[in-house]
Amino acid sequence: MGWAGDRAPATGLPRPRDARSSAAAFAAAADRRTVADLRAAGSLKWTLAPDRIGAFVAEADFGTAPEVRAALHAAVDAERFGYLPPADDAALAAAFAGWARERYGWDVDPGRVRPVGDVMAAFRAAVRHLTAPGSAVVLPTPAYMPFLTVPGVLGRPVVQVPMVRDGDRLVHDLDGIGRALADGGGLLVLCNPHNPTGRVLDHDELRGIARVVDAHGARVLADEIHAPLVYAGRRHVPYATVSPEAAAHAVTAVSASKAWNLPGLKCAQVVLPPADLDRWHDVGEEYEHGASLLGVVASTAAYTAGGPWLDAAVTYLDGNRHELAALLATHLPEVRYTPPEGTYLAWLDVRGLGLGDHPGRVFAAAGVQLTDGPACGDAGRGHVRYTLATPRPVLRDTVAALAAAVRSG
Repeated sequence: MGWAGDRAPATGLPRPRDARSSAAAFAAAADRRTVADLRAAGSLKWTLAPDRIGAFVAEADFGTAPEVRAALHAAVDAERFGYLPPADDAALAAAFAGWARERYGWDVDPGRVRPVGDVMAAFRAAVRHLTAPGSAVVLPTPAYMPFLTVPGVLGRPVVQVPMVRDGDRLVHDLDGIGRALADGGGLLVLCNPHNPTGRVLDHDELRGIARVVDAHGARVLADEIHAPLVYAGRRHVPYATVSPEAAAHAVTAVSASKAWNLPGLKCAQVVLPPADLDRWHDVGEEYEHGASLLGVVASTAAYTAGGPWLDAAVTYLDGNRHELAALLATHLPEVRYTPPEGTYLAWLDVRGLGLGDHPGRVFAAAGVQLTDGPACGDAGRGHVRYTLATPRPVLRDTVAALAAAVRSG
C-alpha cells in the first residue's frame, strides 16, 4: 500500500508516502475512535456533558499532525515552559507568511504578523484601539457566539445584520451593513470561512463588502481562523487581498487552532495593516502576552510541516459533510441543510420539525449536545450548529439519536 513503515505516536496512524494512502490511513484511524475513547481523552466537548454526544464546541476528534506532536514533545523534553522568545515569535511569523503565500497566494510581510492568545484577543484589541469610543460592532448573523457577547463587556453595542438567502446559500446583506455603519458602526466583523454556516466567500462578495466599509470609513476584523479548512471547488480568498482599501482597513485574525486542533495551546496571529503597526507597538503587549510558547511551537510546525496531514483531514471531513446530507435526507428530511463550503460546522435549519426557537434544548434532553441556534444571534432561532469533525460512526449515531428524539415526540 505504499507505507513508509513507521507509525506516528499516540494514534497509530501510519506515515504514508502519497496523498491517497494518507487519506485512507487517516480515515481508518478516525473511524476506529469510539465515544469511549473520545471521553477518555478528556476534551471539553466530550466531558462537559458526559451523558451526551458532544457536538457543540468547535473541536475536532482526530488529534493533530505527527509533525506537530513531535515539535511539542521536543519542546517539553527541553522544558520550554517560559515566556515567548523573539526567535520563536519571528519563526511563527515567517511560518504563517510562508503558508499564506503557498496556500492563498497572499504575500504577507512577516513583520506585520503578531502573536496573540486567540482570535478574540485580536477582536478586543481592534475594538478598543482601532475604532472610535462607543462606536457599534456590526455583526452579520448567525455568528460565532462570543462576537455577540464580548462587545457589551467592552462597552460597545452590537448591531445584528441577518444574512439573507440566495438560493441555497446565505449571503451578506450589503444594504443592511451599510445602514448599520452609517448609523454609527465602527467595526464590521467578517468571518470567512463563515462560522456557523460554512460559507466561503468569493472575491466578488468580499470586494462588495470592502466597498461598503470603505464608503463609511469603517474598519473590518477579518476572522479567518477556518481558512485552512476549505473543500474542493472553493478557495479561500483573504479579505485583505481584494483591494487596496480592504488591505488598509482590515485587521486579519488567523490561527492553526481549528485546522490542526490546537485551541487549548492558546496561539493565534493578527496580521496588521502597515498604518496600524505603530499603534500596535504601543498597545499590543497586553494581547501578545496571552500567546503561549508551546502554542507558538505547535503552530509553527503546523504551518511548515503539517500540510499533508491537514489535506488528509479535509478529505475525511469532505466525506463527513456529504454523509451528513445523505443521513438527514433519509432520517430527517424536514431538516434544511446545505453542506458547508469550508469549516467543519453544519448549520441545520430544523424549523420544519416544530421544535420552537430553541431546538438545541430539545436535542440536549435527548442526549445530543449541539449549539443552540439563538446563541448565534436572532437569525439562529429554530436552528442548531453541529460540529461534524467526528468519526463517521459517531456521526451516524448522532443523526440516529436526533431522529429518535424527534419521532418520540
